[in-house]
Amino acid sequence: MKKIAHVYYSGRVQGIGFRYTVLDIARQQKIGGWVKNLDDGRVEVVVEAEEDILNSFLQQVNQHFSQYIKDVNIEWLPASGELSIFEIKF
Repeated sequence: MKKIAHVYYSGRVQGIGFRYTVLDIARQQKIGGWVKNLDDGRVEVVVEAEEDILNSFLQQVNQHFSQYIKDVNIEWLPASGELSIFEIKF
């Protein structure tokens, strides 16, 4: 079943290539959505795909940045069908 994961990452997650790595992981798995740096130092990610694909995506991001991520806040939402490509928002 398709879902949306709305995720906030905190820790030392800006200035380390986080957004571009998330972009690469999402595109490899053909996930739609976006990633954006926030003014408070967190990174916001919204992704839409099948739940098992989203779990794999989140696991890869967490593994890649485990030494930088201090906290992850995930909200699961119903799929909207509007997120077909993945991009970095500025």
